[in-house]
Amino acid sequence: MAAAIDLQSYQEPILFLATAGIVVPLFHRLRISPVLGFLAAGALLGPYGLGRLMPSQPWINWITFTNPEGTSRLAEFGVVFLLFTIGIELSWQRLRTLRRLVFGFGSLQVLLGALVLGLAFYAFRTVETITAATIVGLALALSSTAIVIPVLAERKRLNTAAGRASFSALLFQDLLVAPILFAIAVLDTSRPEVTPSSFAILVLQAVVALVLIVGLGRLILRPFFQLVSTTKSPELFMAACLLVVLVTSLIAAVSGLSMALGAFIAGILLSETEYRRAIDVTIQPFKGLLLGVFFVSVGMSLDFFRFLEAPLLILSLAATVIVIKGITIVGIARPYGLNTAEAAETGLLLGPGGEFGLVILGAAMIAGLVPAGIGQNLLLVTTLTMVAIPLLARLGQRLGRKLEVRRPLDPLAAVAPPTDEVGRVIVAGYGRVGQLVAEMLERHKVPYLAIDLDPARVASERRAGKPVYYGDGTYPEFLRACGIDRAPALVITLDTVSSIEGVVSAARQECSDITIVARARDARHATQLYELGVDDAVPETIEASLQLSEAILSDIGVPMGLVIASIHERRDEFREILRKKNPKRDPNRVVFQARRRVGKQAPEATTEQTTEVEG
Repeated sequence: MAAAIDLQSYQEPILFLATAGIVVPLFHRLRISPVLGFLAAGALLGPYGLGRLMPSQPWINWITFTNPEGTSRLAEFGVVFLLFTIGIELSWQRLRTLRRLVFGFGSLQVLLGALVLGLAFYAFRTVETITAATIVGLALALSSTAIVIPVLAERKRLNTAAGRASFSALLFQDLLVAPILFAIAVLDTSRPEVTPSSFAILVLQAVVALVLIVGLGRLILRPFFQLVSTTKSPELFMAACLLVVLVTSLIAAVSGLSMALGAFIAGILLSETEYRRAIDVTIQPFKGLLLGVFFVSVGMSLDFFRFLEAPLLILSLAATVIVIKGITIVGIARPYGLNTAEAAETGLLLGPGGEFGLVILGAAMIAGLVPAGIGQNLLLVTTLTMVAIPLLARLGQRLGRKLEVRRPLDPLAAVAPPTDEVGRVIVAGYGRVGQLVAEMLERHKVPYLAIDLDPARVASERRAGKPVYYGDGTYPEFLRACGIDRAPALVITLDTVSSIEGVVSAARQECSDITIVARARDARHATQLYELGVDDAVPETIEASLQLSEAILSDIGVPMGLVIASIHERRDEFREILRKKNPKRDPNRVVFQARRRVGKQAPEATTEQTTEVEG
């Protein structure tokens, strides 16, 4: 006979999975971050939401989260897996590159933020003692790694200047959590066993744990995964990944550090191995689910009834925290290479509170260092600011764009295009692709000018003596000022579809017979560009496959001459296929137009120039 099943023990996992199954697709369709959905679900289904009705309606127990403590313990692993995957994307070299932002910008952000917030709360008698003000300032100075990093990743902003600064500050904050918690334990008079000597012992334990994780990791991790991968068992590989995350995080936790820090170091160690991509793919589903649990647990701490008791106080405190931290960050960002737009975006991302702030406030209330009433209000304030992070991230990105547009141009960037009669190839876009095109033109002594919308890049390149000018190629008037009527060709190297098509349309409007060569995202985009009137579209996907083919053929011993000939032949085949989809364009126009354009150049244009443009 089968044993009786305790349905109550399965209630919360099933409820969470049902929540995830509804929230993620629904918010994805609405184009809203699922983070907000999980937070809202936690608030609605938590003890301060529908859970309040349990005494009168016992059946509600089946659709509410009734064990916040158990959920929070599981939710902690969401942050652990998040930091592990961040470490996988980093390396020791990249971390060394970020050290100025981590220990410079990060430490200043925490120190000044805690100082200003602590003094503000003490001055307005929100807290009564210096100790409480210090703890409150430190807790509120911390930001949310678990929300900011996924929001940046979702918006593809992690590799921007604001993304790097935010990540660096968050990393320093994670390093600071353990010392703050131990300092609270030292100040707790109900725990006489905690002394300065025990603090020194804990620091020593932390150092030993870090050395142990790094040392053993370098010795063991690569051989371990090499051994596991020889089994060719996906299940065993997954088990190995989970084992590494759990062991390293628990070693860090036992030594007094945060579990997330241990997992982060393990991720960095594995980032230097050949298994980093496979590990990242394996861990992603666990990270996503556990982060969902974390966001639900944060939402469960939202007590809207406490908010209704003093809404103006709570909202004013939340706004004060975001404004003070944001202004502080903008004030210190300039020495670390951030312009006003980037500093504003970083300030809005880091202005809200974070999950470790909730932990510190909870520990301070238990130790009697922060009054319970004030502490509960600050917990609500911190949670509300965290809920606002996705909206603030969107606002920061838009504000950054406006500030970027309105920022006064560097005098070097404001130089107007030349008005002489020399016919120059126009390169629209001076990023990495545009710079390589310009370099090849220089090698073959073909005069050119480049245009770009990034004033900092333009000013920098002009200091280096490059003919780069600030302006928008989607305006026919600006192309006219660049001498498009004399230009032998226009090369478009921009990376957004709308910008590429805008420049093509403007160029054809201004000069119907100029040769246009444009970068395309793929074959479909190339076909669209041929319809708009380009003479040659270069799809990135096709070019990448051709280069890979060339590399593998030459590496396995096929004669280089045959390889190059076959690659050129295949490229021509692709070009003809794409052009045949648009019969309006005549491929034979290209050489004729190039000859005619070069003939209109200044008298000093050489035969070598003519040959190169025709080619």
